Amino acid sequence: MAKVVTFSQVGGPEVLRYIDSDVAEPGVGQVRLRQVAAGLNFADTYFRNGTYPVPLPSGMGVEGAGVVEAIGPDVTQVKVGDRVTYTGFINTLGAYSTERLVPASSLMRLPDAISFETAAAMTMRGLTSAYLMRRIYDFKPGDTILLHAAAGGVGLIVSQWAKLLGLTVIGTVSTEEKSAIARAHGCDYTINYSHEDVAKRVRELTNGIGVDVVFDSVGKSTFLSSLDSLRRRGLMVCVGTSSGTIDGFNPNLLAQKGSLYLTRPALADYISDSSEKTELAGEIFEHIAAGRIRIEINQRYALSDAVQAHRDLEARKTTGSSIFVI
Repeated sequence: MAKVVTFSQVGGPEVLRYIDSDVAEPGVGQVRLRQVAAGLNFADTYFRNGTYPVPLPSGMGVEGAGVVEAIGPDVTQVKVGDRVTYTGFINTLGAYSTERLVPASSLMRLPDAISFETAAAMTMRGLTSAYLMRRIYDFKPGDTILLHAAAGGVGLIVSQWAKLLGLTVIGTVSTEEKSAIARAHGCDYTINYSHEDVAKRVRELTNGIGVDVVFDSVGKSTFLSSLDSLRRRGLMVCVGTSSGTIDGFNPNLLAQKGSLYLTRPALADYISDSSEKTELAGEIFEHIAAGRIRIEINQRYALSDAVQAHRDLEARKTTGSSIFVI
C-alpha cells in the first residue's frame, strides 16, 4: 500500500489529501518506481488551483527520483534496480507518492555522483536552467542578464551557470537574506524589489543601456518593469507567472520600447525529443557532479506535510530548492 497526496477539487493548499493507495503492476511502457524523494515546484500550485486543468481526482507533483522495482512490457530504457529521476508535465503527475507507476520514456538514469535528494531538487529546475542557458539565446562573455527570483531554485542554478559563461548577473530578491544567498551563488548585483525601482536600478547598473536578456518567472507584477530593463532589441523570456498571468497587451509596446523580442517557452518543448533531453540532462548532471553548480536544498518536508509545503511556497518563504523526503 502506497501513501499518496491527491486532490479532488481545485483550490488552496487545503484541498490536498494524504491517503493510502494501491499501486498496480506496470502496463506497456510503464515502470513501477519506489520513490526516495520528490520535488516541490511552483508549477504544482498551478495544477492544484486550476490554472493547469487536469481530470479530477488527480495526484500531485511532476518530479521525483527513486529505484525501478518492476517494468512492464516493451520497456527497454531501464531495468529493475536502476537509479532514476524524472520530470515532465501531465504524463508524470503523481510524484507526491511513496510508490507509483510512471512512463519509462520519462525516466533518466541517475549518475552515481548525484543523490536521490539532489535529483528531486534539480531535475525540473536543472533542465529548465539548461534550456534557458543553452537554447534560448546565443550568450557571449560580457552579456548581462536580469534574473527575477534570483534566490529561488531555478534562479540559483541559472546564476551559477551564467557565471560559467562569463555573464554579468543582476538578480531581483525580496529580502536582504535572499540577496545574500543570490550573491553567494553568482549574482554580481541584487535589487530588492520591495523598496527599489527595478528598471531604474538596472539602467543605473548598465550605464543606461539595459540588459541583453530578462528571465522573468514572476509575471503580472514585473512584466512592464522587465520590458523597461531591456536594451534595444533585447529579449524578454517569460518563464512563469507566480504573481499572476500577464494581461493582454498591444504588441506595438515591444516596438515602442526598443524593438524588443518576447518569448514564453515551456520545458516540455525542449525535452520532447529524447536526444535533446539526454543532451541537456547530460550538461546539468556533469556540472553538478563536478561541483561547478551547487544544488541548495533549503526545505525538506514529509509527504504528510504537503499542505504546509504549498503554503510556504506561495508565501515566498522558501529559498533554493524544496523536496519531499520519502
